[in-house]
Amino acid sequence: MLRFLTAGESHGQALVAVVEGLPAGLEITVDEIQTEMARRRLGYGRGPRQKFEQDELTLIGGVRHGRTLGSPVVIEIKNSEWFRSDKWHEEMSPAPGATKDPLTQVRPGHADLAGMQKYGFTDARDVLERASARETAARVAAGALAKKLLSYLGVEIISHVIQMGTARVAVDAARPTPADLGAVDSSEVRCFDATATRLMIDEIKAAAKEGDSLGGVVEVLGFGVPVGLGSYVHWDRKLDAMLAQALMSIQAVKGVEIGDGFEVAGRLGSQAHDAIRWDADNRAYTRLSTLAGGVEGGMSNGELLVARAAMKPLATLNRPTLETVDTATKESGVSFKERTDVTAVPAMGVVAETMVALVLAQEAQRKFGGDSVGEFVRNAESFRSTL
Repeated sequence: MLRFLTAGESHGQALVAVVEGLPAGLEITVDEIQTEMARRRLGYGRGPRQKFEQDELTLIGGVRHGRTLGSPVVIEIKNSEWFRSDKWHEEMSPAPGATKDPLTQVRPGHADLAGMQKYGFTDARDVLERASARETAARVAAGALAKKLLSYLGVEIISHVIQMGTARVAVDAARPTPADLGAVDSSEVRCFDATATRLMIDEIKAAAKEGDSLGGVVEVLGFGVPVGLGSYVHWDRKLDAMLAQALMSIQAVKGVEIGDGFEVAGRLGSQAHDAIRWDADNRAYTRLSTLAGGVEGGMSNGELLVARAAMKPLATLNRPTLETVDTATKESGVSFKERTDVTAVPAMGVVAETMVALVLAQEAQRKFGGDSVGEFVRNAESFRSTL
């Protein structure tokens, strides 16, 4: 079964992703992975780190001559900051020693204080370096492999921003398709709607002027997802539960919904479910709406998968105003300023695609199996033929 781990710190030498369970014969190149990772750096309102962090990749193991071997794939992503400044060689050195300037002024909204209390640290950097959203670079690298595997089944996943601050895409606005990915990524805020894009940019500019930050909502769409991923049998095998956990694991995400999620809670039952018809021409069942987001009873139903993730405004501000405490002196103060973004919602959408892809690839592997890509595809086609 597909699974992955990431390792490394924000200002350490590198991040590492280990992906286990990929079948042999999956064609992949460094350029394909880097293309996905470049998308993570997109978006109006990003900070200066995105301009020089090039995400230089090295495939350490599991790939030979452009194809996976069936063994774990190991990807190293160098951190440009480490090589740009000697400061981090000392600050993040793995050798025995101690920092000359520990961080003791914890930041509200971050993992700093709870992490220090949990692990017994006296320096917030021991927490924030790993808790940083920089870690998502390794996830996107792993997700590039998952997306490639899913492509053999005809599955495509895209995301788009539907809300930034109070600016939101109209309910009846058209959704992008995989053919529209270029248009979404070329938008300054990765929004498919031109009117909403302008409103979102205005909100970002206003927040930036005040030294503040913005959150928002992204929608992830899965096209061509086969029937039967996930299960109704056990609580931890339900597809929507796994998607919710995966999306909620993204830094700063505080809410997840599948389909019309929270909205259907206020409707009558007659208006909250997807009617089913038989399509005689295509010899397939079809649903007349996407209220369930392509998941019923914990299983994919073959319709468009719809998942949304809500990201809170970033807690690190360019003009800090949040009250905090110095853990060494217990004196009150204002949280310190580190380099930050006004918003990272557009980038979060790319990470959300990654997490959805990893869940779907995992469940596709569980459902169809196969030690090689050829066997995996044959098993999927055999199952589909029975429908």
